[in-house]
Amino acid sequence: MDYAATGQEALSRIAAAQDLDTLEGLRVEFLGKQGSISGLLKTLGGMNPDERQSEGPKIHALRESVTEALSGRKAGLEGAALEARLAAERIDLSLPAPDMPRGSVHPVSQVMDEMAEIFADMGFAVATGPEIEDDWHNFTALNMPESHPARAMHDTFYFPDKNADGREMLLRTHTSPVQIRTMLERGAPLRVIAPGRVYRSDSDATHTPMFHQIEGLVIDKGIHLGHLKWTLETFLKAYFEREDIVLRLRPSYFPFTEPSVEVDVGFTLVNGKRVLGGQEGWMELLGSGMVNRKVIAAGGLDPDVWQGFAFGVGVDRLAMLKYGMDDLRAFFDGDVRWLAHYGFAPLDVPTLSGGVGTAA
Repeated sequence: MDYAATGQEALSRIAAAQDLDTLEGLRVEFLGKQGSISGLLKTLGGMNPDERQSEGPKIHALRESVTEALSGRKAGLEGAALEARLAAERIDLSLPAPDMPRGSVHPVSQVMDEMAEIFADMGFAVATGPEIEDDWHNFTALNMPESHPARAMHDTFYFPDKNADGREMLLRTHTSPVQIRTMLERGAPLRVIAPGRVYRSDSDATHTPMFHQIEGLVIDKGIHLGHLKWTLETFLKAYFEREDIVLRLRPSYFPFTEPSVEVDVGFTLVNGKRVLGGQEGWMELLGSGMVNRKVIAAGGLDPDVWQGFAFGVGVDRLAMLKYGMDDLRAFFDGDVRWLAHYGFAPLDVPTLSGGVGTAA
């Protein structure tokens, strides 16, 4: 058999292949199980030793040359296909980029950043804690007795299993447990804010099962209500960016503070809407007070040496008041139209010098 002529024909057909499908067909025709060259290899078994010694190298050389030709042609066709694809997908960067959907910062995230910026300027650090809490940190250490209504099942999300210490586990109802954990971990003096998500079984236009809260805690020597009032007044003036913010403190009761005060802020009616600032009326805004002696002791500190104040306010409520939002439930609907209207540009970072609340 003329192996040279057979090889030359095979190489010519391989070189003429114009696409990968044709090349694959030739590979099967020559080297497949039923291929012509594979058939020649099978004939070696029926030859005598002399014939096998003479014909074997020729058949193997034919197979190697065809295999190399197939590999080389395949690499060439794949390279050409890649070049064609790159040329077709080329982007002219000199042209304006097409309009693309852009993300925006949720008002809750923006307000948390605004508050952190303001309190950082007053020397507060940010403290965090777990959202799945035990009842000791969430209730007992905060001087809330077993009979307190906040412990009721219809107000609190409990887990069915207790922790290793036998304590009930729940979704925290406020960020106040962070106060206990921070006192135990850092001691005193202390000046921190604790922003985060909290959970209560409630839902209407002004309440949701999950909402955001920020609490502040100051522990030091010689702390009194005057320090609390100045801190809140300074914060609210910076947050609402108005100097005519007026506060009114009313006696109240919270288990974890004594004395306790509700903080009202003055508002003015503008076109029938309440705008914070002035004293045409009063709006309840947040709860606060001097930290109860039992809470300080639960935090591992001596209440005869250390005093402090604490306050808590809903982040979502502050966002509604500042940016004119009517329904708290819209915060969690995921409506991109709402976010496009109320959202903030990603680079609109709150700063005291540039303004903490410039909307996008």
